[in-house]
Amino acid sequence: MDHQLFAEIYDAHAHAVYAHAIRMTADHAGADDIVSLTFLEAWRLRDSFDQVASHRAWLFGIATNVIRNSRRAARRHRDAIARLPPPGTVPDVADAVVSRIADAAQASAALAVLSRLRHADREVLLLSVWSGLSHAEVAQACGTSVGTVRSRLSRARTRLQKLTASYLAEPPDSRRLPASQATREGSL
Repeated sequence: MDHQLFAEIYDAHAHAVYAHAIRMTADHAGADDIVSLTFLEAWRLRDSFDQVASHRAWLFGIATNVIRNSRRAARRHRDAIARLPPPGTVPDVADAVVSRIADAAQASAALAVLSRLRHADREVLLLSVWSGLSHAEVAQACGTSVGTVRSRLSRARTRLQKLTASYLAEPPDSRRLPASQATREGSL
């Protein structure tokens, strides 16, 4: 079947297929979709078109099958949706944002006061916390015992908490950067 013959069949029967689809579905918008799918399927089956006695009956048969398939698909979709768990409450992201801002401020403050720790304590803290080494690995890296690492780490954490808290308590305008950091920022 060539394109011209198919266009003639469409022109001759599209309105009748549309009316059939409306009668079957009672849905004008859905009937447009049924007509489109019917003629798409007719084009796909165009090789069998020459064996058809009545083009109109053939198209109505295709339209009826398209309607059945559409109803079946809609029913399956409804059933699938019904099986889904009910939507949970949407968490308020404002709390997470505030928490992240507070965490960022504390991390910034910790970095700002880190240079105020003793060198040995800062070294143990950085290797353990930021590098993720175990106490034994930190002891090996520093050439000291695990007990010494634990004691330095405890002292560094306590001192860092106090220094960070006092740093955050200061008004932002009066916060002093450690000398080494101020020098680096001044040279940027």
